Amino acid sequence: MKVNVWNTILQLSKERSVEPRLIIQAIEESLRVASSKFYSQKENVQILFKPEKGELRVFAVKRVTESPKNIAEEISLDEARAIRPDAKEGETVEVDLPSDTLGRISAQAAKQVIFQKVRDAEQEKIYGDFAPRIGEIVTGVVRRVEDNIIVLEVNRIEVSFPLRETLPNEEHQRGDLVKAVIVQVLKGYQGPQIIVSRASPRFLARLLETEIPEIANGAIEIKDIVRQPGERAKVAVASLERDIDPIGACIGVKGNRILAISKELQGEKVDIIQWSPDLVSYAKAALSPAKVDRLQVVSQTEKAMLAIVPQDQLSLAIGKKGINVKLASRLVGWKISIKQEDANE
Repeated sequence: MKVNVWNTILQLSKERSVEPRLIIQAIEESLRVASSKFYSQKENVQILFKPEKGELRVFAVKRVTESPKNIAEEISLDEARAIRPDAKEGETVEVDLPSDTLGRISAQAAKQVIFQKVRDAEQEKIYGDFAPRIGEIVTGVVRRVEDNIIVLEVNRIEVSFPLRETLPNEEHQRGDLVKAVIVQVLKGYQGPQIIVSRASPRFLARLLETEIPEIANGAIEIKDIVRQPGERAKVAVASLERDIDPIGACIGVKGNRILAISKELQGEKVDIIQWSPDLVSYAKAALSPAKVDRLQVVSQTEKAMLAIVPQDQLSLAIGKKGINVKLASRLVGWKISIKQEDANE
């Protein structure tokens, strides 16, 4: 049978960004499904489809026998000779789907299978494109706001921006541009789900890489990040080159680098901490901007420390709603308690 679908396949391939071979496979599968109404004995159906040449055949191969027992694989001599007059017992014949049947069989079923196969191919392509991009910052346009999620469009693909991943007091309206980091790419029943975040430590890490060349080129290493999104973050850094001051490089001239990042985070304060392999030194630095007089390990087993601070540093060390000491504890991995220095000591 002559068919003229090659141009349609090429057009569909271009529109959906799906390889022509995948569309051809989808059409073959649709023909296999649709032809099952004609080949009702579970025959081994063969599809010969060469759209670039305009060729299409659907047929089942059966063995000629005097008394067929397996109708799916065998055909009587009389039936075989109706197809090919010189057919002999023991030979095989190809039982073609009649052209008129091939032209009308289950058109709707064929469309559905083609649609599903093309959709599956599209979803696989989306997953393949986005899965390696976890940790990358993307910019999307707000398309709609639902109960617990904001739907963004990134390069014509919808991505999920859960409200829990937004910053406090942020409001996003339809048409707004939103910068966020890809944190998950999941395979689901309805296709891949791409999840982005502005509250994740990864988002801050990527902003630091973007704003600070020394981090981007590996001269400064980010050791750890902890955040209370929208309020405060602590970033532990270490220099891999002697002549680079990691804290100064991250803060920038007159604080320009860190202020740019803070602005993107809706005013979230970002403390740059000098990482140290020495636990006590690291813990003291983690309590920045408070100055600690001394720090002692209370319990190794319970990982507990006590920081002694001057009276004028007490509220700074604790922070608003205890956030400073909580973040310092999370950064170091030890519970830190704060105590005011006794004037008699």
